[in-house]
Order: sequence, then structure tokens, then C-alpha cells
Amino acid sequence: MNRPLLQAPPVTSPLNVLILMSDEHNPQFLGCAGHPFIQTPHLDALAAQGTRFSQAYTTSPICVPARAGFATGRYVHEIGFWDNADPYDGSVPSWHHVLRGAGHEAVSIGKLHFRGRPGDDHGLSRELLPMHVIDGIGDVKGLVRENIPVRKGGDKMAKLAGPGESTYTRYDRQIGLAACDFLRARAAPEAGAKPWVLFVSMVAPHFPLTAPQGWFEHYAGLDLPLPKRYAHAVRPHHPFTDEYGRVVDYDSHFHSDADVRRAIAGYSGLVSFMDERMGQVLATLTATGLAERTLVIYTSDHGDNLGARGLWGKSTMYEESAGVPLILAGPGIAARQVVRTPVSHVDVAVTVLEAAGAPALPGASGHSLIDIAQGGMPTRPVLSEYHAIGCTGGATMLRHGPWKYCHYTDHAPQLFNLDDDPEELCDRAPDPACSGILADCLARLRRHLDPQETDRRAKQRQRALLDSYGGREAALARGDLGFTPAPGTAPAFN
Repeated sequence: MNRPLLQAPPVTSPLNVLILMSDEHNPQFLGCAGHPFIQTPHLDALAAQGTRFSQAYTTSPICVPARAGFATGRYVHEIGFWDNADPYDGSVPSWHHVLRGAGHEAVSIGKLHFRGRPGDDHGLSRELLPMHVIDGIGDVKGLVRENIPVRKGGDKMAKLAGPGESTYTRYDRQIGLAACDFLRARAAPEAGAKPWVLFVSMVAPHFPLTAPQGWFEHYAGLDLPLPKRYAHAVRPHHPFTDEYGRVVDYDSHFHSDADVRRAIAGYSGLVSFMDERMGQVLATLTATGLAERTLVIYTSDHGDNLGARGLWGKSTMYEESAGVPLILAGPGIAARQVVRTPVSHVDVAVTVLEAAGAPALPGASGHSLIDIAQGGMPTRPVLSEYHAIGCTGGATMLRHGPWKYCHYTDHAPQLFNLDDDPEELCDRAPDPACSGILADCLARLRRHLDPQETDRRAKQRQRALLDSYGGREAALARGDLGFTPAPGTAPAFN
């Protein structure tokens, strides 16, 4: 059930829209979500001023397709940007295109992870400090979907965890300052009255887990618990996640509990560092007087397993990975409200255009978050898809009511009741008593997509791209890119 709605005046369009996005922020790592030790005072304050959606999902738990879905307001199977070597190129209309076409200024600052080749039009008025996929190509090795070799560089998750500055933290500092400059400029009398949309996209807490020293030392000084079901004896096993864990081999490089806690301290430090940067932008929004006519959205492109069940990184359908934080605040949005209705990143496009008073995005799959925050209950399931690194067959999650159904084209499904089992400790799929629920979930999924046909289309596209880059051996020879380099820094293949 949702909390009772608090009284708020209706949203009066048009508004400015400030979208704040982090990268790989596990939705449980928020103070306002009840985390026992994480410090996120600025995002907590934003949630206190507005509405937090506690059951929000990415369209895909990996960067590039997640961001394509976010831009277009559509699911991965609808737009065909399947993996980290198939980035958004502007060929499918986005909310950026609609805003710009309606005369609004739509500006991004920071990570986009689009294709970014000369001549690509992503629909934005300006892209400041953009990070796109490397070489306009991305992670070509991820196109290999058969006999997948173990990726190299898995040691970096453990090895780079610790205190210090990385190219990513330096980049995020630049992004925060540039966002503040934009807001101050838009507050000037000569700036004009037309609503603007600013998309501020930072990289933290994405690995490397190198956190600024003060924050790292703060968390390293705590008695940090080990991740959920981390011990080998209690880890659940499913062929999909076992294959992912084999290919994206992070965990074997953690040799002690101290190594694991050092990684958690690094990740937590990056979350708090990111919260500071977001707080800097929000403080400038208030100081300039723009907050009174600006809708603020905070989210992340996807989450991070962070050692739960022995898994690191993203790429799974567990809540830690496919779930995202999502906060909506501003004029007309009820304060201190938590909404449990399942929502999706596809809902953001509809919400942004509604708030800005712009035309609707043709083909968008979402529903207004403003309406949901005010008590609207869309009768639709929420989906998330994965067709990328470390899997031989596609995965699709369907969230309907309390049930979370995970369909795998190559493996048996998973089923969780998140009302009774929010930590996903008990897979109900093998339970004969749930056979009817499984059948109903599959039927609901098939109303939206055919999993086998979707898997076939994804692999057909991936084989074509792989051939265009010289085939399997050329892709393997290119090497493994652990993470996209920040602008102005050289890539490091393994």
C-alpha cells in the first residue's frame, strides 16, 4: 500500500525540470530508504520535500541500453539498443527531440553513454562535458553471446577499492560546477521565460571503488556488515547468475572479508560523495530562486549488486541491480510521501514533457509520475530486460502487484513475492502452489513481448554488429574495457 497522500497543490505547467542522475546507485543505499549507515543528507532532504518511489526500475540493468530507454521512454525490445556495443544514436525520437522541437532548451551535462559519432543528433540543445561510448562503438566483446570467455580485468573491482581520487570523481566535480553555472545563468533576468530542462548525469558511485579519502575513512572506520548471503555456503544458485558471475569474474579476486569491507567502504564513500555533488546543485537551484518553478527528478541508470549473493556490478534482475532510486520533488508534489506503486524509467519521459508543457512523445510506454504521486494507479506491469554481457540467453523481469517474475529464455524462471519477501530470499518458482502465478505472469509478459522472438532479434542484431567489427576473434582481440574513460582520459583495455 502507498502511504496516505499528503495535500499538495496541483502541478501547474509549464515548469523547468532538473534531472539528476547518478550511475550504479543501489536503491537501498539511501538514508531515506532506511539504510543503517549510509549518509545521504541531501537526497534525504529532497525526498522529505517530495515523493520517493520505492519500487522503481531501470529498463535494463546495464548502462548503455538503460540510458537509451531513459531517453526514449520506451523499453529495450521496442527500440533495439540491446547492449553496451549498441548505443543510442538519435534514430528513435527522445524527449530531448520533443523539447527542442517545441522551442525549449534541453541541455545535458555529464555522462550520456550515447554513440556520439560526428553527425549523430541525440536531440539535445547542447551536450556539455559529454561522456559517450568509446570510439562510438563501445564494448564490442559484449556482443559475443556463445561460448563466452571469462572477461579480463575482474581484479580491478577489489584492487582499486580504497581512498583517493579517480578520473571519475574529478569528472563529477566538473559536472557539478558546470551545472551550478548553468543554473545561475538561467536565473539571470535576460534568460527568458521559456521553461528549460537540465539533465545532470554524474558517474559516482560506479566503480572503480576509489572514494575521496575523508568519506572512505569514515566508512572504513565502521563495523561494516558483509553483503547479504555472501558466504559461499548460503549463496543461492541460478544458471543465469552463475554464468554472469563466471564471465564477469569479480568475486574470485576478493580474498578476505577485509577486501569485501574495503569495497563496501569505497562504494559507500562514492555514494556520499555523489550526494554532496547533488546537494551542491540543489543548493544553487534554491539560491537562484529557481526551485519555486522547477520540478526535480533524482534517479540512477541502474543499481549495483555490491557483493550480495556473491555478485558484483549490475546485470541481474535482483532489486539491488534492476531497482533504482527515484525521487520527485517540486511544485505540486506532496512532501514526505513514499509511493509503492511499481514505476519505471519509461515514466520519466512522459513526466518531463508534461511538466515542461511540451507535446507528448509518440510511442512512449510510460505513465506520468506526477499522476502516480497524486494517487493514480496505472494498470500495467513494469518490465526490465537484459541481453548483454555474460548471458547466452535474454532475461526479462515483469513486476505485477507484489510479484516479481524473471523469465530466462535459456533457464527456469524465478518468482518472488516482494510484499512477503522484500530481500528476495525465497524463490517461489519451484513451489507447486505457485504454478498458477507463474502461468499468469508468463501470460502477462507475452501480452507485451515474445521472449523467444525478442531474444532472436537481439542476437541477430548483435551478430550483424559483430561481423561489421571483424567477427568474434577481432572482438576478443580488442580486449575488455572495464569502464568507459572520462572525457580527456585514455581507455585502458585488458
